[in-house]
Amino acid sequence: MSVILCVALVLVLAGCGGNGEGAEARGSVSVDLPAAEAPTAGPVARSSGSTGTRISVAGSRFGRMLWGPKRQAIYIFERDAPDRTRCYGECARAWPPVYTNGRPVAGPGARQSLLASIRRRDGRRQVTYAGRPLYYYAHEGPREVLCHNVNLNGGLWWVVGADGRRRR
Repeated sequence: MSVILCVALVLVLAGCGGNGEGAEARGSVSVDLPAAEAPTAGPVARSSGSTGTRISVAGSRFGRMLWGPKRQAIYIFERDAPDRTRCYGECARAWPPVYTNGRPVAGPGARQSLLASIRRRDGRRQVTYAGRPLYYYAHEGPREVLCHNVNLNGGLWWVVGADGRRRR
């Protein structure tokens, strides 16, 4: 078995793992999203005929943060430059980009003025918030936050607040 395959297997079995920076970074954190705060599932139709991914804000153990369709936590990657992603290949398999068809839509608590998108190498559009490309963690379910403030794929990953800044 190759070293890369072994490392990938260990990460999958361990959830996200941790970097020694607190219990939240090592364990599953389920959040309770009341119906009034729960992000909507799926893209939203715009009057112009295009569709865009809805990004909402709701509470978590880390404070109010961004959530995508299907109530999945959204992350930013410290190594990304403004409006530029560095997460491809193995990184993008573990951290799938938040894609959109059309202009992203601000749901409850999110700021439309901070939402935009960038074009990835494959031509698909990735949602950005305050200029930061957005991602999910592939091994999380709805309402879970497994990988806040952990060092994986060459850098730290953080959940992001309504102001576009990483949560502490």
